[in-house]
Amino acid sequence: MKQYFGIDIGGTSVKLGIVDETGKVLAKGEASVSFDGYETPVLTTVRKAAKEFLTAQNVPVESLTGIGVSATGQIDSRKGMVVGTCGNFPHYIGSPIKAALEEDFGLPVTVANDANCMTLGEVWVGGAKGYTDVIGVTLGTGVGGGILTGGRLLEGARGLGGELGHYRTHALDGVPCTCGATGCWERYAATTALVRAAKERDPALVDGRAIFAAAEAGDKTVLALLDDWTDEIAQGLAGMVHIFNPQLILIGGGVSAQQKLLIDPIAAKVKASVMPAFAEGLELRAAHADHVTAADDKVDALVIILVPIDVRKAGSRALDEQRSGGLQLCILQPEGQRRRPSCRS
Repeated sequence: MKQYFGIDIGGTSVKLGIVDETGKVLAKGEASVSFDGYETPVLTTVRKAAKEFLTAQNVPVESLTGIGVSATGQIDSRKGMVVGTCGNFPHYIGSPIKAALEEDFGLPVTVANDANCMTLGEVWVGGAKGYTDVIGVTLGTGVGGGILTGGRLLEGARGLGGELGHYRTHALDGVPCTCGATGCWERYAATTALVRAAKERDPALVDGRAIFAAAEAGDKTVLALLDDWTDEIAQGLAGMVHIFNPQLILIGGGVSAQQKLLIDPIAAKVKASVMPAFAEGLELRAAHADHVTAADDKVDALVIILVPIDVRKAGSRALDEQRSGGLQLCILQPEGQRRRPSCRS
């Protein structure tokens, strides 16, 4: 069975793993990329960590078929390069991830935005298996997202599509965003937006865990904050539903475990905010990868990488065509479906 090297580059750490063609994580590790305040360029740290990981795991490069990289920021997936970020992330823009890793390991490398990879991973081995039209949203420091439409990942001209957090929901009267615009959705829908509002009322509410604990205890002020926050999330999603007409919306991020206080209210508010025909059959639930146990080696942050092109079978799925060489962004369609798989070299 073929094996692939998965690398997930985040704002504070890089996660590394060996993944087989069924999505099973065989080995994993992690290293900080912010250990010196980014004085060392992130890509330099990633290259070093990748080599050390393979050595520590005793995995010969020759045993691997390719490398899939999930990276934070605006990623030109055709060039495999970081072309933009939001906020202060020194020495990251311009990082030639694909070229550097191909030079280091002599393997084909595919690079994509992390939120797009989340959506691909959920379709491959997670909560969106069998779906062709999906909006995946991650709530955290910002808001990330990926859009699958007609079985194809929406990438845009440079592979930059799906920057849902910078969909402007308060363009005329909103607060400034780290991207330089005003009123971006993530300034209202990110978990940090909730924490910021909560700390203004009670400095002890320092994170999502404390906020949801207070809500569970019946704190009326916190419950009102959550109601306002889920309103913001739902209104942004409702606009996207009218544009993309998805079958399924997946909510990811650490807070997505909150079914009663987060997922259920958002689902109800989205359905109440869209036209009836768009609400019919629409599902909204937590992303599967955020709710697996440590013992579950099938779905992991590392599985949210890229689908290997030569995966011929995945349950009831199969590719109806094969291409050679490396990895591709590829959605495996359910058997019997007429659409061709969405693959890109």
